[in-house]
Amino acid sequence: MGRLFLLLMLSIIPSLPTLAAEQVLKFDARLHNYDYPFPVQFFGFKSQGQQLEMAYGYLKGKNNMPTITLLHGKNFNAAYWQQTASALNTLGYNVVMPDQIGFGKSSKPVNYQYSFAALAQNTRQLLDSLQIEKSIILGHSMGGMLASRFALLYPQHSSQLILLNPIGLENYLHYVQYKDPAFFYQNERQLTAEKIRQYQQKNYYDGAWTAKYEALTTPLIGWIQGPDAEQMAQVSARSYDMIFTQPVITEFKDLQVPTTLILGTRDRTGPGRNWKKPGVTHELGRYDKLGKRVQELRPETTLIELSDLGHLPHIEAFPRFIKALQQALSVNQEQSLPAHEQAAP
Repeated sequence: MGRLFLLLMLSIIPSLPTLAAEQVLKFDARLHNYDYPFPVQFFGFKSQGQQLEMAYGYLKGKNNMPTITLLHGKNFNAAYWQQTASALNTLGYNVVMPDQIGFGKSSKPVNYQYSFAALAQNTRQLLDSLQIEKSIILGHSMGGMLASRFALLYPQHSSQLILLNPIGLENYLHYVQYKDPAFFYQNERQLTAEKIRQYQQKNYYDGAWTAKYEALTTPLIGWIQGPDAEQMAQVSARSYDMIFTQPVITEFKDLQVPTTLILGTRDRTGPGRNWKKPGVTHELGRYDKLGKRVQELRPETTLIELSDLGHLPHIEAFPRFIKALQQALSVNQEQSLPAHEQAAP
C-alpha cells in the first residue's frame, strides 16, 4: 500500500490559496476574502468572558479510524495542512485542522491572555463539540508547543503526540533577554511584504523560493497591508510572549503519551537569538542536536530525523515527510510502511 499511496499523493497538486498577481493583498483580521482549500466551519464558545469563534476544517474518514488534530505554527494557519490532511484522510483518518484564537480565520481579541493552556483548552472544547473523545495530536513549530501543552493537560484525550520541527525544545529565557510585548508590537508594525518574504526564504527554505512558498506568505502580507493591521500587530505581539514565558521542554519528562519528534535537521529556528543575554554562547535552534537532547531527557521519545530539510518538511519535501509521518503513526497504529520505505535518517 505504501508505494501506491505515495504515487497517489505525488499526483496531487497542492491547492494552497493564491491570489491573482495584479491584486493588492489586503485582508481584514478574519481573512474574509481569503479562501481556504477546504470547507471552513466555525465553533462558537466563550473564553475569558468573551464570545469567540474558532475556525476549523474537518475531514471525516472511516468510522473505526483515529482522529488526528493538526496544530499550525505562528506564521501560518490551518490551510497549510491541506496536503497532509488529504493524505491522511485518504488513509481513512479523521482530520481536524483548527485555526487557533488569534490566527487564521478565528477571532482576534486584543484583550485576551494568550497562553498555551488557554489555546489547548479551546481546542479541547472544539473536539468535545465534534464528539471526539481521543485524538492523535500533531503540532508544527509553535503548534508543537501547543500540542505538548495539550498532551500534558489532557493525557486521557491524547492517544499520541507527534511534533514536527517544534519550537520550544529549548527554554529560551535561559539564554535570551525577556522582551516586553511592546517590543514585538514595534517589530510587527515595521514589517513589509519584502521583509516577510526574505525572512521565510532565508530561515525556512535555505534561500530557495517557489510559488508554493510565496503562497504561504499571502495572509501575513495581506494583514500588514489591510484595514486591521494595528489589531493584528497587537495580537501577534501578545502571542509572541507565550513562546518565551511558557516553556514546555521542562515538563517533557511528565508526558504520559507516546511521543515522536520529526525533525528537519537543517532547521536553525531559534527565537530570541538576536537578543541573547550577555556572555551566552549557546547556539539556539540546532535541530541536528535537539532531538538527541530530548531523548536524553525522555529516552522513550521516538526520533525521526530528516537530513537536509528545514523548518517545514511537510511543505518543502512532502513525499519524505509523509513517509516519516506514517512511520510515526505506526508506533501505535497498524499503518506501518515496509522497512525499505521508511524515512531515511
